[in-house]
Amino acid sequence: MARGGFGGGMPGMNMNQIMKQAQKMQKQMEEAQASLAEQTIETTSGGGAITVTITGKKELRAIKINPEVVDPDDVEMLEDLVLTAVNEAIRQADELANNTMGRITGGLGGGLF
Repeated sequence: MARGGFGGGMPGMNMNQIMKQAQKMQKQMEEAQASLAEQTIETTSGGGAITVTITGKKELRAIKINPEVVDPDDVEMLEDLVLTAVNEAIRQADELANNTMGRITGGLGGGLF
């Protein structure tokens, strides 16, 4: 006969302990997100022709373009260099966030938060 509640839960852990652990994890997540917002990532493309700075929360902070690569007859190349640098910065920000949050969640899975 089935009983109400959380039967079959984690042995040795009561609901109060689980709630404390969840609150601790939530605080750590908030601290990690604040830390990500302060961290910056700098990427380049075109051998340093384009430099992009982005935060760990994917907020674009700066794009620097070396004037030597500005060719009015080849704007598409400049656009491609900017896209490459921005996409690499976003990829690195994702990796930083996954590593930071993964240390807190301990592999619980990305679908939880």
